[in-house]
Amino acid sequence: MSRRTLRGAPVTTWAGRTAAEISAAVREKRVTPREVVAEHLDRIGRLDARVGAFRTVRAEAALAEADEVAARGDFAELPLAGVPVAVKDNLAVRGESVRVGSAATPDTPADEDHVTVARLRAAGAVVVGLTNVPELCVFATSDGVFGTARNPWDPSRTAGGSSGGSAAAVAAGMVPVALGNDGMGSLRIPAANCGLVTIKPGRGLVPAGVGDSDWFGMSENGPLATTVEDARLMLAVLADDPRAPQRAEPGALRVAVSLRSPLAGVTVSRPYAAATREAAGVLMKAGHQVRRADPPYPASLPLTSLAHWTAGTATDARHLDPRLLARRTRVHAGLGRPFVATVRSGTSRERLRRRLEPFFAEYDVLLTPTLARRSPKAGPWHERGWLSNLLANTNHSPMTPPWNLTGWPAMSIPCGMLPSGAPCAVQLVGRPGSEQQLLALAEQLQERNPWRRTAPMD
Repeated sequence: MSRRTLRGAPVTTWAGRTAAEISAAVREKRVTPREVVAEHLDRIGRLDARVGAFRTVRAEAALAEADEVAARGDFAELPLAGVPVAVKDNLAVRGESVRVGSAATPDTPADEDHVTVARLRAAGAVVVGLTNVPELCVFATSDGVFGTARNPWDPSRTAGGSSGGSAAAVAAGMVPVALGNDGMGSLRIPAANCGLVTIKPGRGLVPAGVGDSDWFGMSENGPLATTVEDARLMLAVLADDPRAPQRAEPGALRVAVSLRSPLAGVTVSRPYAAATREAAGVLMKAGHQVRRADPPYPASLPLTSLAHWTAGTATDARHLDPRLLARRTRVHAGLGRPFVATVRSGTSRERLRRRLEPFFAEYDVLLTPTLARRSPKAGPWHERGWLSNLLANTNHSPMTPPWNLTGWPAMSIPCGMLPSGAPCAVQLVGRPGSEQQLLALAEQLQERNPWRRTAPMD
């Protein structure tokens, strides 16, 4: 496939394709890594002023690295041969600074790649840029001193956070896959907003190393993709598990469906409830045993979540100049300092796991809405007060934090639409070690209830 012209305008043939399609074409020598990367860089140049996905684009470096991939010659062992990827700006990319969305961080190039970035490159992927995040990746609106990441489906709305820039880049077709991470929903929230597939793996499957503390074991690195196949492929690379890309049928599962918010006083809006019912119907027709059942969330869960959320920020901010931090970040970190010692002990997380384990003995998978309502409007949330940010976050995304506290795997999958035309999404949660089961279930949803993969940007 080559570049065509239509009424004199270039039409790309690889930007907008899946990672699996691109890597297969490169391995079969139907296209070169440079051609693929150049097309995606061209798309970034045309679209990112509207989207705000990238803090920095590595145009010359990416083309040079594409040539290095081509020089490796034998692509048979490269599952991501020539695939352009975007990396969230809290993971080290050799030769680039890690700013984590903050003026308080040093503008010093990293000496080496984060282990997940190194695994992507070893698999043949090419890093085209680093993506925008909220300061210290704290909030669910990806805006700050380096830019504002908007939802390509509805640019008046934030892409979500904190992996918002990575999600926006994939949803706009600027890259087929991107690397992000999730400490309280930071993969699933922007994936749900932007109509993507993601999986937050369970603890220990993928190397973490996010910030100074991994938010006490809650943060996990994972993929953002437009198909389940691509999410599975990228997860296999991140986990360094060559067997993982192999698809397997999930068998007949016991699926619990819950519309109950873990946060008292926050209700799920009609479109997200409808999307969850729609997904439940699809799974029932696929042969699964589907029942309405609510997990026994403890009344203390909101306080536990807040303590861990703020304490993680306090740990990440402790060596930074507070005068250079946004007010919302300073307040968040200040509130978290008294909780650090208690949170580090892990007692409350272990208590939550014990409370929820009987539920997951009765059911194999939990199906919920990913979000409670559509994302907040895009704008300078980093200039607003802490309380307004807290309310925007909790009213929007109460469904994701419990599964970071337990350390269990959870996915977001597109399902249904909002009245605006932007996507809705559902969440799948499983027991420890159930990542491949969740992916197989998600693939059944995709086959029976397919979605448009990228936003109509052109």
